[in-house]
Amino acid sequence: MEQWIEAFVETSTDGLEPIEGVMYACGLTGLMIHDARDFTEFLENPNREWDYIADELVEDKKDEKTGITFFVRDNVYGREQLAQITGMLQSVQATEKEIDLGSLQLTIKNVAEEDWANNWKKYFKPFAVGEKLMIKPSWESLTEQTDKIVLQIDPGHIFGTGTHETTQLCMELLEKYVQTGDTVLDLGCGSGILSIAALLLGAEHADAVDIDPNAIRIAYENSDRNQIARERYHVAAGNVLDDEALQESYRGKNYDIVVANIVADIIIALTKQVPEYIKKAGIFLCSGIILERKQDVLDALAEAKFTVIDIKEKESWAAIATRYEG
Repeated sequence: MEQWIEAFVETSTDGLEPIEGVMYACGLTGLMIHDARDFTEFLENPNREWDYIADELVEDKKDEKTGITFFVRDNVYGREQLAQITGMLQSVQATEKEIDLGSLQLTIKNVAEEDWANNWKKYFKPFAVGEKLMIKPSWESLTEQTDKIVLQIDPGHIFGTGTHETTQLCMELLEKYVQTGDTVLDLGCGSGILSIAALLLGAEHADAVDIDPNAIRIAYENSDRNQIARERYHVAAGNVLDDEALQESYRGKNYDIVVANIVADIIIALTKQVPEYIKKAGIFLCSGIILERKQDVLDALAEAKFTVIDIKEKESWAAIATRYEG
């Protein structure tokens, strides 16, 4: 019987709608919406039909938090979904300036968090991606020899494993477009899996950035596992959309490839910045795009003078490869 993990993200009343959109963008349905204001309005309504409300119910509801309950599978795919959701919540929190979204704290409700952090590992086994790559958890051994490039990964507690469709689509595009000696910029690097893959595929140097400071330690640990020399790899933390110092550190470097596996809205915003980082005829790979938002992303890319050269789709997700013509 399939097991499920119940999770809850706390937000504000005003934040319910945009965060609900984040959940749907991650492929989640069957959401349970909790608005603490609803019960308060019910209690204060002089025309309510109930004459008596149990004190226990009032006490219970009084402490109820506003937010959204959702469910993910208790396996490595569910772990990947949670990692994606965590990243999207951080991005939304950092970019939303007009609405108070609340804490956006994500909690696991029916399993101890430390158990979830370790139990999912039994489901994460080595697997091939595309024609050239083999993803291997750092704690697993290969049972047979392979001629593929082996990328060892430990995603840490909060980042993805590479099993999600968006990551796999991006890696398939990387193995197609990375050339020996390329320089790469990985926007939203998480565990570092995409930039490390690019280096293993022949890139000379990669810069990576993530909004979560934990990414620095985890990405470097993973690059060490793959014998990537530190002079070839640099990881930073910050919000590249509004951190001027961070933007300046990448501006004018003329990267051969820029990769962003994030979400449609952030990619659309990045189309205005990436031209400052990429060389003419450089490749911009973007993934994390639900099919319903694909056209929005394509329109933004065209406006920023990126020409589409490849589109890959899997399940309800799309990844787009473009060439900068500016």
